[in-house]
Amino acid sequence: MSFLPPHDLPELAHFEHPLASRYASKAMVRLLSPLYRMRVWRRLWVALAECQMEMGLPVSRGQIDEMKATQDEVDMATISTYEFQLRHDVMAAIHAWGDQAPKARPIIHLGATSCFVTDNGDLLIAQEALQLLRKRLLDVIAGLAEFADQWKDQPTLGFTHFQPAQPTTVGKRATLWIQDLLIDLNDINHVIATTPIRGIKGTTGTQASFVELFGGDGKQVEKLEQRFCDKVGLPPIHVSGQTATRKLEDRIGQVLCGVSASASKFACDLRLLQHLKEIEEPFEKKQIGSSAMPYKRNPMRSERINSLSRFVLGLMPSSYQTTATQWMERTLDDSAHRRLTISQGLLAVDAILVLYKNVATGLVVYPQVIQSRLMQELPFMAAEVLLMEAVKRGGDRQDLHEKFRLAALSAGKAIKEAGSANNLMAILAKDPAWQMSEDELNATLDPMRFTGRSSDQVVEFLCGPVATALQGHFSSNDAEVRV
Repeated sequence: MSFLPPHDLPELAHFEHPLASRYASKAMVRLLSPLYRMRVWRRLWVALAECQMEMGLPVSRGQIDEMKATQDEVDMATISTYEFQLRHDVMAAIHAWGDQAPKARPIIHLGATSCFVTDNGDLLIAQEALQLLRKRLLDVIAGLAEFADQWKDQPTLGFTHFQPAQPTTVGKRATLWIQDLLIDLNDINHVIATTPIRGIKGTTGTQASFVELFGGDGKQVEKLEQRFCDKVGLPPIHVSGQTATRKLEDRIGQVLCGVSASASKFACDLRLLQHLKEIEEPFEKKQIGSSAMPYKRNPMRSERINSLSRFVLGLMPSSYQTTATQWMERTLDDSAHRRLTISQGLLAVDAILVLYKNVATGLVVYPQVIQSRLMQELPFMAAEVLLMEAVKRGGDRQDLHEKFRLAALSAGKAIKEAGSANNLMAILAKDPAWQMSEDELNATLDPMRFTGRSSDQVVEFLCGPVATALQGHFSSNDAEVRV
């Protein structure tokens, strides 16, 4: 007997992409939907026709009006039927619109090649998507900044190699997460500000078809392209083949990977901190951590950030391969790949940042656990302070150094083998060379004495580059964690 359902059930014929149905925000899903893409194409065609009419080409106001009146009445089923017949997505879209706007049908796509809508459209949608990600990135920075300020004076054990190192503060550690995001913010700002569109370039990028439309007058073609780009709101790339260079998408991918890496670093840190029971991600009242172990509070949001980030980071090598293997003015081996990588990368990073904000604004801190772990290790870290104090009282620095080393080894052995508390101060107090009682020795163990300028660094960082980045930004609540 098979446990599997029959394969011929009609409800099994549909596949839902988890990025769209489970993880990403509705706002990002709408931007990358086939319907939105088609509406962007139609607006590009309208803008082209308007510019052509304004410059005296045979396009009438009535045709423009008909296009505008029907530009949002996209019939995806009709387009799909045409594409099945024609095996060409752009021509399918033109024919479907021509059925709705018969007067405009003769001039839709006049002089253009398919990449006029595919490349220009994808770059425009990517710009909108990056603007959305920028807003989400600022939301995360704002959340972490509030957290850093709240906990700037809370001493905590610092780790290098995940081994106890010198103390820092909880807020100072959070500034490391913020700093990575500020670098990502600068990168995303740069890509938004410097990414052009393909413009009006024709079949192989020579604009020959438009030169024909203007009777050989290349200057008129230049004016046409500038007029079109002014309407669209982005400058044209200087030169292209049939496609705009695929390096434009590589730049977008680099930004997506940068954000993913920063988010993943945060999520890894938080998973370690949750294991230590020092800081936890939010856990809802009815949330279940495990189907078998009801006591568990798994860091599922952080783990999902790591998982989605790993997916995004895996997209870039194949994106570079696409750029590296384009032939001459174009090949079509980029098309299917671009449909997958750009959309999935944007959806995944959107989901990552929605999760990141949720975690960053709901972190739960346990100061007593933090203090207990720090005090267990702090006596070892007090070596230099104790050496200086003992020398002031007449001791020999070199002899005291050896005594401290031996005492520390003894205390460390007791901790590891017997599970004892750190008794280093008690061991040192028994040695008259230190000339200090156990109370005097313990009095040196003020955690803030060992955190350096951590608190001041947090204040300076938040009041400086973070405040500059957040100037004019207002956090929004337009997206929730969907699962």
